[in-house]
Amino acid sequence: FRTVEPLEYYRRFLKENCRPDGRELGEFRATTVNIGKFSLFFFSGSITTADGSALVKLGNTTVICGVKAELAAPAADSANKGYIVPNVELPSLCSERFRSGPPGEEAQAASQFIADVIENSQMIVKEDLCIANGKLAWVLYCDIICLDYDGNLLDASVFALLAALKNVQLPSVVINEETGLSEVDLKQKTPLIIRKHPVATSFAIFDDTLLIVDPTAEEEDLATGTVTIVTDEEGRLCSVHKPGGSPLTGAKLQDCITRAITRHKEIKKLIDKVIKSITPE
Repeated sequence: FRTVEPLEYYRRFLKENCRPDGRELGEFRATTVNIGKFSLFFFSGSITTADGSALVKLGNTTVICGVKAELAAPAADSANKGYIVPNVELPSLCSERFRSGPPGEEAQAASQFIADVIENSQMIVKEDLCIANGKLAWVLYCDIICLDYDGNLLDASVFALLAALKNVQLPSVVINEETGLSEVDLKQKTPLIIRKHPVATSFAIFDDTLLIVDPTAEEEDLATGTVTIVTDEEGRLCSVHKPGGSPLTGAKLQDCITRAITRHKEIKKLIDKVIKSITPE
């Protein structure tokens, strides 16, 4: 019955305010995060050379993020700013729905979403990445790779990005006035300045009216729409991402924002706990 009439199968559960996996409509899947060297136990690719990394599991959805910091000259029209370059990869190994080759539409849309979150939330101020005005700045390459896809890619990606950035330590860099060359001191490092802590909370819309949080891939396929709310630690709305589908009333949207603010507190508490556990006394 689930294979032949999947939507009707789901509706029978939704009428009882639950889902086939046992969750209530407003219940998130188990969420875990591993930061820094702990996340690299799970991955042996080039991301192991990253300056900061994190692995996030949201149910069966697994995402790893590696941040690589490099030096470059600022753009002529932004002499006092560095760069942040996010990239989301959905390799064929993470799900049969994706194919090998150039980034598909979903990966490109996710990369743009992450770029918008970084910009709108001001989690990193690009001026903080400038070392010498017009001469030298940091470039942060943020590679987000999905290892196992089971829906709600955006929530997992934003969480992995934030956790990886919290793990970044930048070495001291000065420009030698005599030679004009940059000198890097790897022994003297400082944490990356994180101004805001954005957290994404995604919802699937069923039959144009019913909202469920943290949808699986199957639930996303059956839904009549999705919406992702991004908030920061002050409860400020950073972004609303709604790629078409069923419209939301003002009351429903406000309900989503309220739930997103509550979810932010849970994620912030989790990431603080993990960072504290790996920080030397």
